[in-house]
Order: sequence, then structure tokens, then C-alpha cells
Amino acid sequence: MSNIVRKTVRIVVTAVALTAILPLYAVAQAPDSAQSLDELLESVQRVRESETQLFEQRVAEYNAASESQKATMMREAEGRRDQLETASTRLSDSYSANELRLNELNQELNRKAAALGLSEVFGLARQVANDTASIMSQSLISTQFPVADGEVGRVGFLRGFATARSTPTPGELERLWFEVHREMTAQGDVLRYQTDVVQPSGESAPSEVIRIGPFTATSNGQFLAYLPELNALTVMPRQLPGEFMDIAGDFADATEGYVTAVVDFTRGVLVALYVERPSWLERIELGETIGYIIIIVGLAGALVFFYQLVHLILVRRKVAVQLKKLDHPTKDNPLGRVLLAFKGDPNRIEEDADVAELRISEAALREVPRLERFQAFLRLGVAAGPLLGLIGTVVGMIITFQSITESGSSDPKLMATGIGQAMIATVLGLGIAIPLLFGNALLSSLSRNTVQILDEQSAGMLAESIEKQRRA
Repeated sequence: MSNIVRKTVRIVVTAVALTAILPLYAVAQAPDSAQSLDELLESVQRVRESETQLFEQRVAEYNAASESQKATMMREAEGRRDQLETASTRLSDSYSANELRLNELNQELNRKAAALGLSEVFGLARQVANDTASIMSQSLISTQFPVADGEVGRVGFLRGFATARSTPTPGELERLWFEVHREMTAQGDVLRYQTDVVQPSGESAPSEVIRIGPFTATSNGQFLAYLPELNALTVMPRQLPGEFMDIAGDFADATEGYVTAVVDFTRGVLVALYVERPSWLERIELGETIGYIIIIVGLAGALVFFYQLVHLILVRRKVAVQLKKLDHPTKDNPLGRVLLAFKGDPNRIEEDADVAELRISEAALREVPRLERFQAFLRLGVAAGPLLGLIGTVVGMIITFQSITESGSSDPKLMATGIGQAMIATVLGLGIAIPLLFGNALLSSLSRNTVQILDEQSAGMLAESIEKQRRA
């Protein structure tokens, strides 16, 4: 009887322990998990109450059973316990035996690998995997081979293979060979494929990509850059100049034959540097105030040059027409006005030769300022352009020295702004001086030719006047 009591107490204690543990397990498995501490407390209390009711129900069933039923229940419980203990012992012995066998097999594998030289082979394979992973992580070809759900990408696989300490499996060695072979084959391909491309707005959109090996990729006539951290292609914020864009467009439209293409053998480095080159507007902005002054002077000189050039061309045409009609002078050209100044009054024919010469010279000199108009301003622009550029150079060097003083180092990036401003100012100054120099020479040549014609005709009229006086 006392033995039955002890077993009964053991069962009760076990039930109490289970009663304390099961609520926590039930809370963890509850479908409506708690979102706060208060909800968790309420959930524990509910589970505790339900387990208490279940425990009391089981105790009541046990107390209501007869002695023979209690003994039967005890025997069944002890039988299940003995079966579980036997299975646990058998599994534990099997686990120990398997562990010993695994150790023996690993030792044997290491001995055979050392005998066959596989350690060097596996080490070389890991080195190849590490080098290939570094290359593939920067290769835009990776966008052509998307990673399926639950699958390790090729870069991740190669890095894991390179850092693994265990012996590579045949499957891993085969995939290493496959990834290397696929990369080598793809580097010689020029093809189209569909993939997601990050747009300038930051959104990703499926697009058709034209890939030239691992070097260049374009989509919709725009050049793309590869983002290794995202394993995605993105449209470059700034595109290449127009001639390169035209080449990319023609290449995209081609279907056969040999076509010119843009290929960056540095895999995007040169293209990235090329698009970072400042435009002419950005270069002008780098020149700041001095640059704007130089440009204003150059524009003013260009305007007056074209205005005077058109005026001299028209004057030359009218003078050429007047040369054919010297007996009928008109006021719409300098030669006609000089002729009218001398021949307009018939009484002037009888004037003294010295007076006639002065009158003709006066008429010719009156026309010279119009013919040589704006040439002085152009000469001023030719002289002022380099001087203004020199001022910008000095200002740029001052900025450079100031950046060196403030930073305490001669970092080229810090000096780039000042040096750029100095060089741009110099280029702008020479850029306006040289064209204005040629423009002024052209205007001077045209005006001298016209003045020479006036002088020749004036001398001819004076000679004619003197001859008539002598005859008289």
C-alpha cells in the first residue's frame, strides 16, 4: 500500500511540474501572439487557468478510479517509460558508435588526400574561387544571371568556397568550374537580355539591355553603370557626349554585320571619368567674376566686328559700282560723296589747285572714321583679354595657396578649384584675344582697301583739275 502511495505522489509531482511548464509552451505556440507585456500577462493567465482546470480534471479522474484501475495505469506508464529509456539508450550507443566511425573515416580521408596531393589541389581551387569572386563581384555579367529564391548567388558561393575549411564536395568543385567557364564564355558575347534597370528616379524597371562583354551596357540608347552592392544596372546620371550617344543608338538598331560600338576596356572606369568632365558652362562658372567679364568683352567685340564687317562689305560693293559710274556720283557710298564734294559745284573747277586738294582731302578724311569704326575697340579687346586672364590666374593661385594654408597639406583635390579657376581665366582671355586679333586685321584690310580707292580717285580728280587749269 505504501508503494502505491509513493507512486501516486510521484505522478502528482510530475503533473504539477508539467502544469508549470505547459502554460509557457502554450503561450509560445499561441496563434494570437501578444503584442505587449499586458497582453502577454493576460495570455499566461488564461493558459494557466485552462491548465489548472485540466489538471484538476485529471486528478478527479484518477481519484475516481478504483485501485485495480490505478494499478493498471501505473503499469502502463512504467512500461512506456521503460520502452523510452531502452530506445534512448540504443540511440545514444548508436550515436557514439557513428561519431567514432566518422572520426575514423575523416582520418582516413585526410591520409588519402595527403597521399594523393589533394590538399594542394583544394588549396589552388580555393585560391581560384577567391580571385574569381573578386572579379565577378565587379562584373556586370552578374545581372544576366539572376539568383533564384533559396539559392546562393555565384559570388556568395565562391566566397564561401574560398573560406571553407571542410573538404570540397564533387558538386562544389563542379559548380566552381561551371561558374568560371560561364564567366569566360559570357565575356566574349554581345547580346540582348531583359533585366531590371535602376532609373534616375531611383525606381527599378524591367528593360532590354545590350551588353558588350563585361565592358559596356546600354539600354534605350543610354549608357548604364553597374552597382556591385545591389547587383543591378543603373542609368548614368550624366551621359556621354552626343557623338557617343549616336554610336550607341546606331549599335542598338543594328541587326547584322560590323557596327561601331563604344567599348570601355577598363569596365566602366574611363566612362565614369569621361562623364565627370565639366561642360563648357561649368568651366565658365569655375572662372567666376573674371570669367564673366572676359566673356562680356569678347561678346561685345564679336558684335561690333560682325556689324562693321557687314557694313564694310556693303560699302565695298557700292564703291565697286560707283567706280563704273564716275560721271554719275551718288551719296550712298564714300566715293560718290567725295566726287560730289569736288564735282557737285561746277564753279569749283576754276579753284586753285591747293584749294581743290584740301577740299578733296577733307571729303576723304570725313569718310575714314566710318570705315575704321570699332577697330580701336577691337584692339583694346585684344590687349585686355590676356590681361584679364592674368588677373584670373592670380586670383586662382591665391585661392590655391589659401586652401593649402587652411588644410596644411598639398592635396590635389583641395588645390583643384583654384588651379582650375586660374587656367580657365587664362584660356578665356586668350580665347577672346586671338579671334578679335584676326577680326581686327580683317576689318583693317577692308577699310584700307576702301581708303586707298578714295585716295586714288582723289589724286586723279586733283590731277584732272590741275590739267584743266593749265589748258585754260
